[in-house]
Amino acid sequence: MTKPEAVLEPRPTGAGVLIVRNRQSGRAVVRADPSEIIARRLPDARVHELADGELLSDVVMRALGGDDPPEVLGVLGGDGSVARMAHLARCRDLPLLVLPGGTFNHFARAVGIDDPDAAIEALVAGEGTPVTAAEVSTDGAEPITVLNAVSIGTYPHVIAEREDRMDDMGKWLGGVAATWHALREASPVTIAREGRRAKVWSVFVSVGENDPDRVALMQRQTIHDDLLDVRIHHARGSRLRAVASLAFGRRTTAILRAIGLMPPDSDVQRLVAPELTLSVRTAPGAPSVYVHDGELEDGMPRQYELHCRIVPDAVRVYAPRGASE
Repeated sequence: MTKPEAVLEPRPTGAGVLIVRNRQSGRAVVRADPSEIIARRLPDARVHELADGELLSDVVMRALGGDDPPEVLGVLGGDGSVARMAHLARCRDLPLLVLPGGTFNHFARAVGIDDPDAAIEALVAGEGTPVTAAEVSTDGAEPITVLNAVSIGTYPHVIAEREDRMDDMGKWLGGVAATWHALREASPVTIAREGRRAKVWSVFVSVGENDPDRVALMQRQTIHDDLLDVRIHHARGSRLRAVASLAFGRRTTAILRAIGLMPPDSDVQRLVAPELTLSVRTAPGAPSVYVHDGELEDGMPRQYELHCRIVPDAVRVYAPRGASE
C-alpha cells in the first residue's frame, strides 16, 4: 500500500532538532558509537543523553517549554524509547527522527532505517512518510502509542522474569533463565471477547497485517496498513509449545515448525480488525503484566480490560524515499 510522502523540512545541519539518547538501549549489542557521526553531520542539533533515572518525557517537555523549542523530536535508542518519543511527537504534531540504537530496532527497520546514517540522510534531504500507529489503554486510562505490537500472556511473563534477573545475569543469560522458568511455571491467561471466554497462552496484536505463519508478532510488516492483526494462541498444548511459539525469526520459526514444536494451526486464532477489546484475567500468583514495543507494563490488577485501536497517519517520520511503498 502506497501513501503520499510527508512534507518535511530538510535539516542539513540539524538546526531545530532535539535528539535524546538512551544509552541503556541495546546494551547486549556491540556496535559503533554514533556520537561522532551525529556531531559531524548535525552540528546544530541538540543532543541530550539520559542520566540514570531521568525520564525521556521530562527532557522533552523541558525543551518544549524553553525559549527555543525543538521543531523535530529525535531519539537514539531501542523500540521502547522510540515509541515513547513517537507519543510525544504525536501530542505536539512534530516530526520524528529515529536513530536506531537498540537490540532489534524493529520500527526503524520497518521504515527503512538500518543505521543512523540512513536516518540522517533522510533528515538532511527532508524525506519522510506518515506512519500508522496504534493506541493501547487499560481500564480506560490514558492511551499509549504503539508502533509495533502489544502482547499479553507468556511473552510478557518471560520479559518480567528476565528483568528481575538482568542486574545479576545480564540480558541474554537472564533471558535464557527466564525462558527456562517459563517452561516450568508459565500459566494460561483467561481472556473474554464479545461474550466468549477462553484460556490462552498468548495474544499478540500487531500494527498492520503481518506474516500469517507467525504467532509472535513483534515487528510490523507494513507502515500504512490501517488494521490490527491479532494472533490468539489457545492453551491446548504444552508449555514447551507455548514458549516455542514466541520465536519471531523466520528461520527459527521454520525449524521449530519442521520438528513439531510450533503449535498447530488449529490452536492459533487470527483476527484482523481496526480495534480490539479484551477482558484479561491472570492466574493466581502469575505476574499481571503486558508488553508494548518491548516495554513491560507491570503492576496491573489481576483482572483488567485492554483496548487497542488503530490510528492512521499517527506520526510523521523522517525516512528514506520509498519507505511509503
